[in-house]
Amino acid sequence: MDLTSFTVEQENLLCVFDTSTRAACMAEISDAIPHFDDPDMREIAESTLAVLQTMTDDEFSAQIFSPAYHSDDEEED
Repeated sequence: MDLTSFTVEQENLLCVFDTSTRAACMAEISDAIPHFDDPDMREIAESTLAVLQTMTDDEFSAQIFSPAYHSDDEEED
């Protein structure tokens, strides 16, 4: 699996959860999904969980999770 398989949105979401272990992260996301009112957030959380389920613990441990910021000065396509 490519270690860069998370989207920017997924990486940002992961930054609010416990990423000390893959199991802890998956449990927290699973617990949070029913509480998301925004369908887009729910979709991002579900897709993030799907990626986590396909990863090994070693692949997860190799990840560095840091939020990606969008600058207002950046041009959008």
